[in-house]
Amino acid sequence: MASGGFGFRAYTLFDTLVWIACLNVLWMVFTLLGGIVLGIGPSTAAAHVLVRDKVRGNATPLMRRFAREYIRNFAKGNALGLPLLAVGVALTLNWGYFSAGWDFGSQIASAGILMAALFAAGTVCYLFPMFARYELSIPGYFLMSSRFAMRHLAGTVILLFVTAAAFFVCRSVPGLIPFFGVGAWLYVTGWLCDRFFTANDDAMSAQVAGPPPAGEANAGRPASTPTPSTEASLA
Repeated sequence: MASGGFGFRAYTLFDTLVWIACLNVLWMVFTLLGGIVLGIGPSTAAAHVLVRDKVRGNATPLMRRFAREYIRNFAKGNALGLPLLAVGVALTLNWGYFSAGWDFGSQIASAGILMAALFAAGTVCYLFPMFARYELSIPGYFLMSSRFAMRHLAGTVILLFVTAAAFFVCRSVPGLIPFFGVGAWLYVTGWLCDRFFTANDDAMSAQVAGPPPAGEANAGRPASTPTPSTEASLA
């Protein structure tokens, strides 16, 4: 029994690692097909749709599903990805400029840019998993992911730690990048966000439902549960 249990866990771990490696390769290939700038957003969106299916136990053909989601979400993926790239370039250039100065104003500005970069990174960690889970407008994804990052600071810190750890490992062992560099980060952050969103939705649903009326409780009938809007469940 114990040996069978260990063998099953080992098989599941190996299967997940192979799946992550395949996801990593697909993300890189389709990002390159989009010329990097126009490919990174749709590739990330498609990857998170597949990650959400994976963590929920829905097995689908990886390459076929990735290509379908990439094409279907090409416009929306770029609508999410291109502003992030622009913000990232702006923050990097400003950080390089102000961090080179030693005067007090430059140090204050560089500290402010660092805080903005951390906030942007936390928002990005939620943005594409939120896209894979909810139906919102493009501005709504930015608004709700930034609000979620601020309101759920513990989860945001965990996601930032995972991001920093992934960056450190890839920088220390560059050979992992073609196999697990991005795929592992996508999988872990998607897995965490799925649980964060589920816990938040359950909590918001419980608040909206409230305690059952006394008459219904005495009659043994369950109280009706209103369905909260997507925006309300993420607030």
